[in-house]
Amino acid sequence: MNISLESKAQARLAQTLQMDNHQLTTDVSIAEGGENLGPSPHDLYDAALASCKALTVMWFARKKNIPVTHIDTRIGRDDSEERQGIYRLSTNLIIHGEISETEFAQLSAVAEKCPVHKLMTSVTTEITTKVERAK
Repeated sequence: MNISLESKAQARLAQTLQMDNHQLTTDVSIAEGGENLGPSPHDLYDAALASCKALTVMWFARKKNIPVTHIDTRIGRDDSEERQGIYRLSTNLIIHGEISETEFAQLSAVAEKCPVHKLMTSVTTEITTKVERAK
């Protein structure tokens, strides 16, 4: 996957984010000096968790022929202690479909095991940054 960002023309801080064939604008709130033209980096981080949980549960349901019709996912953020090293996310998945208690228990367990959840909680991420002057 190729991910690139470029400053959005005539915007204060906003960036145009390109991921393969997908494009969106990312920005910060007006209070943070942006124009609120798109989701913030924190929003994208939180959304990655929410979408991974929903997609993982739906993928598992399809694989096991569990009749899930759709999933509504909500995420809550508590960043009040982020500077102290604690960033809290709460996810709520509402699973629709005629499913048994056993199937519901399986889907609930799978929701805890999505790959992004694992990345956020049990993997050490190493980041390198290279900054260059424009030529």
